[in-house]
Amino acid sequence: MRTLLASVGIAALALSGAASAGEDAVLSVDGEVFVTEAAAPDHLENVDTIYSGWVFRTDETQELQLDDFDNPSFIFLDQALDTWETVDGSEGKSCASCHDDVEDFAGLKSTLPRVENGELVTLTNLVNECRTERMGAEAWKYSGADMSAMTALIAHQSRGMAMSVAIDGDAAPFFEKGKELYYTRVGQLDMACANCHEDNYGNMIRADHLSQGQTNGFPLYRLKNAKINTTHGRFKGCMSNIRATPFKEGSPEFKALELYVASRGNGLSVETPAVRN
Repeated sequence: MRTLLASVGIAALALSGAASAGEDAVLSVDGEVFVTEAAAPDHLENVDTIYSGWVFRTDETQELQLDDFDNPSFIFLDQALDTWETVDGSEGKSCASCHDDVEDFAGLKSTLPRVENGELVTLTNLVNECRTERMGAEAWKYSGADMSAMTALIAHQSRGMAMSVAIDGDAAPFFEKGKELYYTRVGQLDMACANCHEDNYGNMIRADHLSQGQTNGFPLYRLKNAKINTTHGRFKGCMSNIRATPFKEGSPEFKALELYVASRGNGLSVETPAVRN
């Protein structure tokens, strides 16, 4: 497993507005600087610079991510390592039966979601395909404890690599659908993803410092619920917060939205498992 043994210099985070919303924070890990700020990908129309959610967090929350011994995510990754070796299903196989080492998945998280055989697939889809088609085991719940831990473990192998999600070719129609969803107002509060994460990032909403909603740290640990959280779980929570009826986790809508949102972070370093509020 890739490890993070850290020392870090953190610049002050100003909370007054988007122009001074922690853009100068630096995440330096064991001599390697993680990219938490980058020029926006060419396909973004309203944002010039992209920032990891890490720079919007308090010093105390940031520090939890700087040492794997302090990062509460690793309890769940250790559980996933045990599951990796556990035989399950009618074929008498474990994950390790087909995959020699989880480190072999380095680079996978940074390219997902992606299109395979005309279908947009997420890391969760790939895990469940292995379980049902190769292990003869039952599919895991999309954001269930086992799935959240396993996808965090697999995504962790890409930590430090640049997000690089394809949006052209076969992915283009899914990208356009996700973009449409990102800017569509829904719910009783009549809000879109963009209202918080594009128009108001860096501002305070109650006690929370709004970020750009980047997914480079997912699956991640949230202090709010003390567990690993998935991207679709977070989408569901956001929709509930604006009093809209959420799409189903794993739905075509959420997968398209995941593709679009992930592409907004192209160029940022994968941080999984990140720590957020």
